[in-house]
Amino acid sequence: MTNIHNVTVAGGGVLGSQIAYQSAFKGKKVTIYDINDQAVAAAEERVKNLRDSYKHDINATDEQFDAGLNNMSFTADMAEAVKNADLVIEAVPEKPSIKHDFYQSLAKLAPKDTIFTSNSSTYVPSTFAPDTGRPDKFLNMHFANQVWLNNTAEIMGSEQTDPKVFNEIVDYAKEIGMVPIVLKKEQPGYVLNTLLIPLLNAAAHLWGHDIADPETVDKTWMIGTGAPMGPFAIFDVVGLRTAFNITKEQQGDNPDFKPFMDKIQKMMDEGKTGKDSGQGFYTYPNPAFADPNFLKA
Repeated sequence: MTNIHNVTVAGGGVLGSQIAYQSAFKGKKVTIYDINDQAVAAAEERVKNLRDSYKHDINATDEQFDAGLNNMSFTADMAEAVKNADLVIEAVPEKPSIKHDFYQSLAKLAPKDTIFTSNSSTYVPSTFAPDTGRPDKFLNMHFANQVWLNNTAEIMGSEQTDPKVFNEIVDYAKEIGMVPIVLKKEQPGYVLNTLLIPLLNAAAHLWGHDIADPETVDKTWMIGTGAPMGPFAIFDVVGLRTAFNITKEQQGDNPDFKPFMDKIQKMMDEGKTGKDSGQGFYTYPNPAFADPNFLKA
């Protein structure tokens, strides 16, 4: 068993709320911190809305789900959120300026022995280690969306990460029901996104340049590989804002991606931000790709 009992998740978005609840479901005392009361209320609602998924997907009972909820608290006060934290898991927006500011503030407030981990999808630990004030206790732990089903935790340290701290996070991942995916050196995108991003970029090109519509792309991928969903369904699950920010950060002013970015921006302006909002490339809770007839001629 690790010595990690009190956990703070910073950022209660789609994935942050899942990480927090999964930890609480497995018996940890968890606090979700977010930047204001409105964001905190939205995070609390996201957590409550996980009930049906846990019951349907892993046969959790209402009693078990409620026990997880009872392990949770929510606050917009960073000092209050981290005062007793053994571990802080950062899941704030994928923008370097936000992350730099967050870690510089966190370093002043967290106890000296608190371990910091980042759920960053694309940035390696050494990017933010100087901001933390404890590079030996800082590393990345990246989760896949729908953590209760896609239960990997990709763990990546920097050259400064204490091996004992690294191993404790590996053990923590196991304690909350994850399969640790251990990386031996820093790699932007870890294992999963190193494999996934080229697929999503290819889909972005096909739709952005009007070569094929999203359903055609997804249908092709699902039939050809046996995958349960295609790249545009994955965009919905990840959230279009996250997809937009990552693409913008990675591709910059690459003209090949401008048509895709313009189309995504238009969708977001219309409130279509993915599964979390009920509509993205598909309409939820009953998306077309989940219909057995979707893959038929």
